[in-house]
Amino acid sequence: MHEITAHLFTLPVPLLEKIIRPILVYAFLVVLLRVFGKRELAQLNPFDLVVLLSLSNTVQNAIIGEDNSVAGGMVGALILLVTNYIVVRFLFRHRRLDQLMEGKPSILIKEGHLRKSEMAKELLTTAELQSVIRRQGFEGIHDIETCILEPGGAFSLKPKSPPADVVRHTELMQRLEALSAQVAAMEEKMARQT
Repeated sequence: MHEITAHLFTLPVPLLEKIIRPILVYAFLVVLLRVFGKRELAQLNPFDLVVLLSLSNTVQNAIIGEDNSVAGGMVGALILLVTNYIVVRFLFRHRRLDQLMEGKPSILIKEGHLRKSEMAKELLTTAELQSVIRRQGFEGIHDIETCILEPGGAFSLKPKSPPADVVRHTELMQRLEALSAQVAAMEEKMARQT
């Protein structure tokens, strides 16, 4: 029993090394994801997903080293979470630095027109953007007034407002339905009185 607990909870690697490894890997990944852009975070195609999944497996040994103990894994996870908490808290208090590190949003569609230069900068094809738009419940690019790729990889979409004649038609139909309901109520009232 003692041998089992020794393998589970004894750190074969010095504690300081267990603390430094996750911090270095964390910093490296933050810089790497910043350099390679928002596309990786958006997971636009299977290749992006494969890269993210493989990335976690690739850096695993760098985080844990030769240590496969439960305690080593717990220390590594704790250090990653604490490091992230400290960084996020620090950036929350220093908004300019946060904007500098996170980058700026990319406006991909503005006033209903594709911005090819922004799409090229983000290595985003029209087909990939079309797919994102359909996943959000729209028919296609023609339905979108503004599309922004946020620094965190999320897409913000603003639909085109309906044309004035469609708005007028909708209002007219609503008024007709209200009038029909009033007429039906009056007919019912008159039928009860007779």
